[in-house]
Amino acid sequence: MLSNQIIEQSFSEIMGKRFGDYANLVILSRAIPDARDGLKPVQRRILYAMYQEGNTNDKPYRKSAKTVGYVMGTYHPHGDTAIYETMVRMAQWWKMRQVLIQGHGNFGSLDADPPAAMRYTESRLSALANEMLRDIEKDTVIFIPNYDNSEQQPAVLPSRFPNLLVNGASGIAVGFATDIPTHNLGEVIDATIAQMKNPDISLDELMTHVQGPDFPTGGIVQGLSGIRKAFETGRGQFIIRARTHVEEPKGSKVKKIVISEIPYDVVKSKLVASIDELVMERKIEGALAVRDETGRKEAEQKKVRIVIDVRKDADTDAIVKYLYKNTDLQVYYNYNMNVIHDGTIRQMGLKALLDAYISHQKEIVTRRSQYDLERKQNRQHIVEGLIRAKSILRQIVDTIMESNDRAHAKENIMREYGFTDLQADAILSIQLASLTRIDIVKLEKELNQLAKEIKELESILASEKKLIQVLVSELTEIKNKYSEPRLTEIQGEIEEIKIDITMQINVEDCIVTLTNQGYIKRTSPRSFKSMGGTIETCGVKEGDRVRTFVETNTSHTALFFTQDGKYFAILVNDIPDEKWKDIGSALVNIIPLEKHQHVIAMHIVPDFKQPLYVVHATRSGLIKKTALSEYETNRSGALVAAKLKHEDDEFISVLLTGEEGTFLTATRDGMGIRFLQSEVSPTGRASSGVKSINLADGDEVIGLISVSEEDSRVFRILTREGIVKRTSLTDMPVQGRAGKGLVLIRKRKMNPHQLLFLQLEELGQLYALSAAGGWVIIDAAHVPVNEQGGIGRLVVEGGITEIAIEAAIVSEEHKEQEGHPQGSAKEAPHSPLDEAPVEQIGLFDDASKKKDE
Repeated sequence: MLSNQIIEQSFSEIMGKRFGDYANLVILSRAIPDARDGLKPVQRRILYAMYQEGNTNDKPYRKSAKTVGYVMGTYHPHGDTAIYETMVRMAQWWKMRQVLIQGHGNFGSLDADPPAAMRYTESRLSALANEMLRDIEKDTVIFIPNYDNSEQQPAVLPSRFPNLLVNGASGIAVGFATDIPTHNLGEVIDATIAQMKNPDISLDELMTHVQGPDFPTGGIVQGLSGIRKAFETGRGQFIIRARTHVEEPKGSKVKKIVISEIPYDVVKSKLVASIDELVMERKIEGALAVRDETGRKEAEQKKVRIVIDVRKDADTDAIVKYLYKNTDLQVYYNYNMNVIHDGTIRQMGLKALLDAYISHQKEIVTRRSQYDLERKQNRQHIVEGLIRAKSILRQIVDTIMESNDRAHAKENIMREYGFTDLQADAILSIQLASLTRIDIVKLEKELNQLAKEIKELESILASEKKLIQVLVSELTEIKNKYSEPRLTEIQGEIEEIKIDITMQINVEDCIVTLTNQGYIKRTSPRSFKSMGGTIETCGVKEGDRVRTFVETNTSHTALFFTQDGKYFAILVNDIPDEKWKDIGSALVNIIPLEKHQHVIAMHIVPDFKQPLYVVHATRSGLIKKTALSEYETNRSGALVAAKLKHEDDEFISVLLTGEEGTFLTATRDGMGIRFLQSEVSPTGRASSGVKSINLADGDEVIGLISVSEEDSRVFRILTREGIVKRTSLTDMPVQGRAGKGLVLIRKRKMNPHQLLFLQLEELGQLYALSAAGGWVIIDAAHVPVNEQGGIGRLVVEGGITEIAIEAAIVSEEHKEQEGHPQGSAKEAPHSPLDEAPVEQIGLFDDASKKKDE
């Protein structure tokens, strides 16, 4: 029967709970590995399914499609593609330090070639993967129901070696990510044994065993302090550098720079292409050609050989350093050791991870010993009964023959001779052929052996010291059997590359703020936290507010875009370093702005190779997007960012977006249009773009935002009369670009609305300077959300003459919810500067003020 009861609940509560449930599912059940076995659920299910099906290394290979089908149907109903991709990764030697799956067929390559379809490839568990599952049948781990309660699956694998550190992990969840590099099996086992023997061991002592990461592709790691920081806190940074050497063939007019090992996770073909591009553009003095001489066979693929021909008189050291700077011959790697431990996500250092693993192994061996003890005690009890039964066998046989059936015989044996239920069952199962004197001797030997084994198991369960001895012995056995020499060389601290300006700075995390009145500063996280860690405690001039708040790094690049289509690029390190309570420096003292120029947007970019676009929008309704890579420069002066078609036009917004999603444009007269980003084709920097909306006479664009196609958040508009209108993005259907759009707020015949501002909610606190005088906070929480053509509500009496925004410190969960472009969520959080017309942000000159008036 359906209930007529209506439960009233706020939209924010419903969305918060639903999003929380989703985030919890993604974090715990998909993207973050378990600290004990180092596996994500899909990896664990694949390995267990293959073990359960007998698809082990001592058996013939089996079609991958068969395994994928079994895993999907029994344990992981999330699509065959995702399962197969996970299988493939566990079989790729250049991804895993110790592969867990042996692949037969095309499983991809260092050049990022895709693997063959699952129907063509074959696979089986590797020998080391068997160690992940060893003793699982001995009640060593907890089993939980599968998705339809038809089968049981392990909640964690026994993992008889520290797989998490050996094979590392990477994953992106909601608000969290994990990046754990691979390490050497022998070193990690040595560290585990050392910590088991001495739980109070220091981190420095542990690092005598684990030097640092050990990648399957080799290479050279620099940044020992970053590695130590990561081992201590769970976060740290180091660089991976390719291994190179120079060959000088006799009688040749050229020398060869040979790259024999490349950084982990770098695509070889892309690396060669990037070097070739620099050679073709003659940006490398003395370089003549580059070619990939790596063999095609799997054994040869592990021996990378990329050759760069250079002139005999060329400075090979300078060329290599230039390549370190301008290609992926050298890359940064960030430890971010987030794992699942005790049912929640935690960031753990080396000692904490080893402690979690050791605790797991103690539980495994304890449960296994208890399991074996119970069974050996049962067998001992049975053997004792069989030996006794042999001495009175003739009486027992007579009793059995006089019984009506097996159950009656069992009852008589138990009653007349005092045997237990187990012993009676064993006696009734004796075969005639075993009724010999030799069998008695075997039983007595077995009884003696069982007594010794039971004593050993009882000592393990009674003594922590004995338990550790067993663990040490078994780990040592695995190390001796499977460990390999270290492939990656650790060289200490990061070498300074003099030709690279970004390498001459002290790379450190920082916070950059920009105020409404144009004051900028760089602040250390320590100064920020010591002053309370809030926007309100930031030092600003009286009446000013922090407009943009960005967590970034001193090696990143800050881009400043102006209303006339120019941009400036500077290193974050070049922004003056000041305390959180200081006012900062005027922007005009940092970049060479001309009198007529004012900044309309600032974006901080960690890497220009990201697949992102810079999107410009003009007041006349034109929109243009250009690949971020085209804005990379070493010049400090003004450069062309975009072109204006008309002198009286200007840019009002500059966004940094990905390839997918939609744009929402709003006009002064209250019209809005939402269209796919893909409708705006990428063009070069010196272009003016295409029409975003068909404007009525006298109308103009006042704002542009970028949202995902399925976004259901709320956006708000603010009118000059002080009216706020809140609308769900779901009420703005996606249309074709350059249409007239839809009415955002119900029009009035008298005194029609004039929109000032468009913004997604919760991206910053909005202030308005009322006509009556004085700044007031625009509190729109009480304004109801209604359809796209509805009415708003008056929140500022007497109208508005100016608007200012105060930045919000965006949480990691909020960043994920906002859908920031991948790779820029932390470095360049969404800024209201990107949405507001220039008159609203306080960074404008007298001419623009007069135009507004």
